[in-house]
Amino acid sequence: MTTRQRHIAHLHLHAAPAETPYAGVIELMSGITPHVQAVPPDAVQLDLTSALRYFDMSPYAAVQMVMLRLKGLYGIDSSAGLAGNRMLAAMAADASAPGEVTWVPADRAAEWLRPRPLTALPGIGRATATALTRYGLHTIGQLADLPPSTLQRLLGTGQARLLAERARGHDPRPVAPAEPVTRLTADLALDRDCLDPAGHHRSVLGLADRIGRRLREEHQVTGRLTLTVRYADRSSTTRTRTLPEPTDHSPALAAAALGLLDSLGLQRARVRGYVLRADDLRPAGRAYRQLSLDPGDTRARAAEAAADRARRRFGAAAAGPAALAGRGRARDRTPAER
Repeated sequence: MTTRQRHIAHLHLHAAPAETPYAGVIELMSGITPHVQAVPPDAVQLDLTSALRYFDMSPYAAVQMVMLRLKGLYGIDSSAGLAGNRMLAAMAADASAPGEVTWVPADRAAEWLRPRPLTALPGIGRATATALTRYGLHTIGQLADLPPSTLQRLLGTGQARLLAERARGHDPRPVAPAEPVTRLTADLALDRDCLDPAGHHRSVLGLADRIGRRLREEHQVTGRLTLTVRYADRSSTTRTRTLPEPTDHSPALAAAALGLLDSLGLQRARVRGYVLRADDLRPAGRAYRQLSLDPGDTRARAAEAAADRARRRFGAAAAGPAALAGRGRARDRTPAER
């Protein structure tokens, strides 16, 4: 029984417009093959094996189609590597100029690898390369020819076995699409106790704004918020609220988060930190939203979308709630927890 030859493409994205969300690129690639793995911040890997039969294309033509779609829909230039596994595809992409595709056929992988420098092989950093160079090893081919016992004495058993496999062009890792996050968390740790109710308000507002932006970037909505307040004596209090409807709208999130804060009745509590968690996440495209006849709601959402575009182009500080103007923003410590 023979194993079907895989066709893996690795694309480097060049000069992507600032307003183009990385998630949008992943979604575009998912329309070509379901086997897409994000390699943030500027690369993506695709297993084209099953897609080739569907599109009735050669591997090279399929990669050209992917690059044309990126250019036509998002204005993104890219370079690509095409090979039988993830490692070789990434190395081939590194060797490609913008707009070019380097194809490493399975029967020529060893030949293609042999003359390349040691540092081109994943897993060999500066220190490892220096150690191997002392023994006259400069290319991947020389590493592949080295007896396993000798390589183990130089690098240790685990690393020697891994690098020996890679030097021969072997990489069994599949292209594994990332599972969508199930929760988003933003927190703020204070350098000193906060006893000011207005300070509590600003801090929680900043956390809600951060959660809202992350939800919109991930094209998700949340149905539940949880606020945890930590005190100077290392104790904490937690409150949870189910939202009237799933949302990614920052004002709605802020209203719910501030409601949770008010329910704690902190008064003059000595607060040292806040954590706001959004869970019960779901794709934004599948969520319902109650229609509103209030034109103010439409204007608020339009302004929010414009602010998101400004932040993507000019940075996170380019736009935000007026209450946070001139003050530190919430720090997103653990954006995605499984």
